[in-house]
Amino acid sequence: MGRQLTVYFSLLSPWAYIGHSELRRLAEKHALTLDYRPVDLMEVFPESGGLPLGKRHPSRQAYRLVELQRWREKRGLDFHLWPRFWPFDPTRADRTICALAADKADPQKFIAGAFAAIFEQNRDIADENEIAAVLSETGYPSSWLTRATNAETATLYETNRTQALAAGVFGSPSYLLDGEIFWGQDRLDLLDDALTSNRPPFTAPD
Repeated sequence: MGRQLTVYFSLLSPWAYIGHSELRRLAEKHALTLDYRPVDLMEVFPESGGLPLGKRHPSRQAYRLVELQRWREKRGLDFHLWPRFWPFDPTRADRTICALAADKADPQKFIAGAFAAIFEQNRDIADENEIAAVLSETGYPSSWLTRATNAETATLYETNRTQALAAGVFGSPSYLLDGEIFWGQDRLDLLDDALTSNRPPFTAPD
């Protein structure tokens, strides 16, 4: 049986989008089970020392745009640096993923469809009508949208956040393998190496 990789992320994150196809390739290569756990980044940042984009120094904001272009070319993607509706409130869409995952329904197709809607198609994924459309386009019943708004799913979304912080997660995407965090889609090569070598997890020295 393959190993499990926990994926803490948000649909708000362009970096999670950029790494999604490569993550799927690694999952297939190493027979990984992907445990998708969306988190509220606006709640994670203040508790882990991070800042929302608009509060970062202008030089950091400018460098981010350069990096997006580099990775757009590297991954062979075609996306907007500033999607029309970005930033947006990802809560409902993220919780839709929570609902799917909680019921053991593979959310991968919805995740891929939602990422494309946000970053490639300039659609407003905060709009429940757009979420319903993406669900339909990717082969899921629209009833998952209702499940996304119930109390059980809201609790799961919050649990993801608390568990992420407890594990040392501070940004999206973060890939957790046997307790070792690989932060950022630009660490997927290192994750591939760890999976290939089957080495013990690295930890921070005391």
